[in-house]
Amino acid sequence: MSSYRPSSSLPWYRQLLARMWVLMPLKAIGTTLFMVLFFQAYFAILRNPPSPPWIMPLTAVDSWVPFTPLAYPFYVSLWVYVSLPPAFLGNLRMLLLFGFWVSALCLFCLGIFWFFPTAVPIPNIDWSLYPELERIKGLDAAGNACPSLHVGSAVFAMVWLEWILCRVGAPRWVRWGNLIQCLLIAWSTLATRQHVALDVLSGALVGALFAWGSLMHIRKVAAGKGAGKGL
Repeated sequence: MSSYRPSSSLPWYRQLLARMWVLMPLKAIGTTLFMVLFFQAYFAILRNPPSPPWIMPLTAVDSWVPFTPLAYPFYVSLWVYVSLPPAFLGNLRMLLLFGFWVSALCLFCLGIFWFFPTAVPIPNIDWSLYPELERIKGLDAAGNACPSLHVGSAVFAMVWLEWILCRVGAPRWVRWGNLIQCLLIAWSTLATRQHVALDVLSGALVGALFAWGSLMHIRKVAAGKGAGKGL
């Protein structure tokens, strides 16, 4: 990873703390409301697919990743992870830009789930032996499989966090930790048997595509007037 000049003389961690306080009520309410609305649409499609879901094929990669309940914490950590980029944004313009692009990502995937419903093969696992994972299976059945929005949103959040961490001059170990966390979330979707490898690959590509589009948008904003020092 390359080095970047921080946008402030404050240490990186103090910049992040300062950013967290900016528009905090709006961030908290907005993030919560977004997730509530998203899950309503997500589960409506999951439980009422317009046609029988197509079962995703397995590949060699799926056999290479063993099932393990140890992946559960990493799987559920996504909901904290995706909340970090908006929490660390320093002005309203960037917060709205983030909201626009993450909404576009979610709507795109929801559209695919509606028109091309998919599901993963049912594994030969007694879920009653793993209560936490059984809870996931009961709540988030292994439908809406391809592309994996779990992975797509993780990749999108990772790119935004990398951009923010560069802006505040965070050390490389923090930025590498961000990448590793994203990879662990992707791995957890396979290790919990919520997704297959093709779901993960397509989700990562979709997340990267929308992240790239959002970065191009950021550059356009930064090149214009009034980008704001909290960018």
